[in-house]
Amino acid sequence: METISRFFQPPEDSFFLFGPRGTGKTTLVKYYYPNALMLDMLEPDTFRVFSAKPEILREKILAYPNKKVVIIDEIQKVPELLDLIHALIEEKKGLQFILTGSSSRKFKRKGVDLLAGRALLCFLFPFMASELGDLFSLTKGLKQGQLPVVLASKRPNHVLKTYISLYLREEVQMEGLVRKIGNFSRFLEAISFSHAAILNISNVARECHIDRKLVEGYIQILEDLLISSRLYVFTRRAKRKLVAHPKFYFFDTGVYRFLRPKGPLDSPHEIDGHALEGLVCQHLQGWINYTDSETNLYYWRTRSGSEVDFIVYGSVGLYAIEVINSIHIHPKDLKSLNAFKEDYPEARLYLLYRGKDKLMKGNILCIPCEEFLIQLCPGEWLD
Repeated sequence: METISRFFQPPEDSFFLFGPRGTGKTTLVKYYYPNALMLDMLEPDTFRVFSAKPEILREKILAYPNKKVVIIDEIQKVPELLDLIHALIEEKKGLQFILTGSSSRKFKRKGVDLLAGRALLCFLFPFMASELGDLFSLTKGLKQGQLPVVLASKRPNHVLKTYISLYLREEVQMEGLVRKIGNFSRFLEAISFSHAAILNISNVARECHIDRKLVEGYIQILEDLLISSRLYVFTRRAKRKLVAHPKFYFFDTGVYRFLRPKGPLDSPHEIDGHALEGLVCQHLQGWINYTDSETNLYYWRTRSGSEVDFIVYGSVGLYAIEVINSIHIHPKDLKSLNAFKEDYPEARLYLLYRGKDKLMKGNILCIPCEEFLIQLCPGEWLD
């Protein structure tokens, strides 16, 4: 696969770069800093040395006086290094530290403060459609997702299977995050039905026959591993009674598709619809993060059942976005957006669908989903 330019632009200061495995963090930092001192904590020998004696990092840096950029890959494996890195930054030796990670769990568990703001906190997401350009295919994106490690493979389904088995199951077990991997495997299958839906933890617990508190812990593990996120209800200046529960999303559509059971009782259209909504979600999350603005992503749902899939709110404005897995637009598809407009007249309304024509229906701009995703670039909106 040809080299794809990413929207992420590394800052000049020291920074953390978090992102799930397979998003291309290591490839990215090696590209930008080919002459850096590189320490990979996934290498067994490197891990053993630095976990046993973190202070060796100072000696290692002193041995390479001409290298002013130090990359530590998968820093969460040895969080004890952060105290020394903090001290080295405070000594103002002109060093830039780039610390990549695919989990924040050990930092939370050990009470690490992520260098007390001495290093910026950055994130890397799966490919956005506008990064891929002509290489983007909505059909392929819905089936395989947007993970660089998957798209670069000639056997994407095999890579996804390996990703789930080695990363989501074996690494979770190896890190001692769960006691019974069988319970966690059943949980992964059960929680896949909650993708792009309101999260009901009690229902998930019943489905996989485990305690509710255990499910809460498993969801927190997924979030700490950056594998999933929760989308909360938009409540600013609320005029109607709203639901309280968040919605649940996996970080990548391909991961969702692989985890979601499929059989004669499962509707392909429903699965595709959740995949489409999830694909839009991961693009909006990437767009907000790379735009570097005070903006957040929500959803809106009243107790009477009116729901808008995504609300973008912040310094960029107020946008309401509904996603439908259909080539046709029916009046009922517009009802929730119009209800939101009644409460928030300043909002701009969008409906993303599987058709080919860009249409204006009252106050609602209807855009083919593929066109929307390809045109969505950080720092820009579609107006």
